[in-house]
Amino acid sequence: MTTLTLLLIILGVLLIILIWAVSKYNLFVKLRNNRENAFADIDVQLKQRHDLIPQLVSTVKGYATHEKEKCS
Repeated sequence: MTTLTLLLIILGVLLIILIWAVSKYNLFVKLRNNRENAFADIDVQLKQRHDLIPQLVSTVKGYATHEKEKCS
C-alpha cells in the first residue's frame, strides 16, 4: 500500500465517524426538543384544568342552590 492510499483510507474512516457523530448529535437534540415539547403540553393542560376549577365550583354552587330550593 502506498502512503496516499493509506491516507485516503484514514480520511474516509474519519469522515464516516464525523458523519455518524453529527447524526447522533442531531438525534439527541431532536429527542431533547420532543421531551421539552411534551412537558410544555402537559403544563398547558394543567393550566387549562386549573382555569376550569372556578367554573366547576360555580356550577356546583348553582346546582346546590337549585336542590335546596327544590327540597324546601
